[in-house]
Amino acid sequence: MSIINNASSVKEIVSSHRELMDKIKTISDPFDIDSEIKRGNANINGLSVQGKLQQIANETSKIFALRHLVSRKFGEAHQNGDIHIHDLDYYLTKTATCNQIDLGELLQRGIWNEHGFIRPPRSINTAAYLAAVVLQSHQNQQHGGQSFPSFDFSLAPYVKLSYEKNVKKVMDIMGVMRKDGQDAKVSQKIKKKAWEMTEADTLQAMEGFVHNINTMHSRGGGQVVFASVNFGLDTSREGRLVSKCLMQAQSNGLGKGETPLFPILSFKVKDGVNGLPEDPNYDLFRMSLEVTSKRLFPNWVFLDAPFNLSLYDSERPERAISSMGCRTRLAASVFPESHGTSNKRGNNSFTSINLPRIALEAEKDVDKFFEILDERLGMAYAQLAERFIYQCSAQPDEFRYLSENATLFEDFKASGRIQDALKHNSLSIGFIGLAEALVALVGKHHGESKEAQKLGLRIVGHMRKFCDKKAKEDMLNWSLLATPAEGLSERFVKMDAKRFGRIRGVTDKDYYTNSSHVPVGFDIDIWEKIDIEAPYHALENAGHIAYVEIEDDPSVNIDGLEKIVNYMKKSGVGYGAINHPLDKCLDCGLTGVIKSDTCTKCGGGDIQRLRRITGYLVGDLKRWNNGKRAEERDRVKHDKKG
Repeated sequence: MSIINNASSVKEIVSSHRELMDKIKTISDPFDIDSEIKRGNANINGLSVQGKLQQIANETSKIFALRHLVSRKFGEAHQNGDIHIHDLDYYLTKTATCNQIDLGELLQRGIWNEHGFIRPPRSINTAAYLAAVVLQSHQNQQHGGQSFPSFDFSLAPYVKLSYEKNVKKVMDIMGVMRKDGQDAKVSQKIKKKAWEMTEADTLQAMEGFVHNINTMHSRGGGQVVFASVNFGLDTSREGRLVSKCLMQAQSNGLGKGETPLFPILSFKVKDGVNGLPEDPNYDLFRMSLEVTSKRLFPNWVFLDAPFNLSLYDSERPERAISSMGCRTRLAASVFPESHGTSNKRGNNSFTSINLPRIALEAEKDVDKFFEILDERLGMAYAQLAERFIYQCSAQPDEFRYLSENATLFEDFKASGRIQDALKHNSLSIGFIGLAEALVALVGKHHGESKEAQKLGLRIVGHMRKFCDKKAKEDMLNWSLLATPAEGLSERFVKMDAKRFGRIRGVTDKDYYTNSSHVPVGFDIDIWEKIDIEAPYHALENAGHIAYVEIEDDPSVNIDGLEKIVNYMKKSGVGYGAINHPLDKCLDCGLTGVIKSDTCTKCGGGDIQRLRRITGYLVGDLKRWNNGKRAEERDRVKHDKKG
């Protein structure tokens, strides 16, 4: 028996070795730029030295996790395509993701690092620089992205400090004698000049922040920081300036006018603060529309959506719901102390269910579909619970930066129990391909049929009820995620096409539709698309987003953009964004929509095509199958009536 067992073990090792070698060969091939491995993360250049090393390490870690850390039944379910364990390459590290960092508290207290203590900043320039360092440092101890939930509130005090310094500078320049109590008698002329200097300082600080985020590499140099910044609610003069200058820096672009890939900007929209013409920050909301028309960000977090409004505290707007990355949402909590805030919380991990697979297995039997769905929900839940227990085995020194700086909701340094902090995070079950599942079940997706829409809401509602039930039973923040698919959209459909054949409307494309979105190639107007997708946001409490596509340059019609965004707000969308082509001629610098193969200004043929895929920007589609990625190709007709 032992010989047979040993032989089996040897067979597994050899199989793992061959699998890894095949993947390394793919990673090392400079001509294979369209492989699933290289496109699994849009933020890593798979052709660079560090990119190759990181991808080799990632693939090795995945194999190790499946062989030695994940229970066999969960590993098999992942490998055969029933479920997908996200961030499997980071399983071994016990890390969590999508942290919402309380930057204000961290800067006020000062920052510990391995080589010494960084004292609290005394100017907006230093504070903005440290903000970039904080994001980079966090990313080195977490997987996924990092975020600031209230950037304007956090940095406003440092604008004030810079202003006070500038008042003294102006007084020195003008030869004004400073005496006790002189500050109260500073002339309006001095104040005006000092504020002008502070505006210049803040813009420089925000430009430095954006440039740093796009040049400071993390994780061994393989990628820039997956950074998100939420803002827009601070109505103080200093907070407003932070928001204005951040958006101005985004609008200006990088050194040669390039669109920044990060940070993802999320503007929080709230009637009474910025959503209406009479609101104090309405001008900032209008600016967000202008900037997104040029740079694809900001997105918008709608705090008046019923499921967000119920958690909004007007007395503490800095705690308002935030979004991380393309959609991760943190808000409600089973623990009263963290209920209603995103600050210092994150997502522990998430696992996605293949809905089209279940529909194909059910063979048009809706009752059977729900029976199989319950089994897959149970599997995803059990797998996430197993991973959570493993994550909670971490010791403070494994995440010393986080523990020394107390950046998670509860300080686990003294107790040594990281579960005291991780319990406030979310554990999320995701899903992909609702549209294709509906086609497999009833012949039409939710964009084509009211009956399909009714069934779609029933399916997603069923999954949400499962998560709510587990949250109540376990006293943990189980939640439902509208999965951002990235490479998973192709992985699932390839496996299902091989197993079930090419089925029209289901497996006949190169990808499954993300979560509950209407298929990107479906001809539908903007308003109808919003109406169909908005009700799902109330169910997808771990995160969601509504995208609309515009073919032409939106910068020529900001009023039209405002109508779209306001319709999202009115319809109950929780988080929304507008996609449009963004091209740049590398010969003359022209930016906008360049529909031909040559520049309309200079005739040059070196055109960079920038597109957003599942929430993240892809810098040049020439790297992505020469711009012919099916996910983008099929979007040409999408929302054309808008």
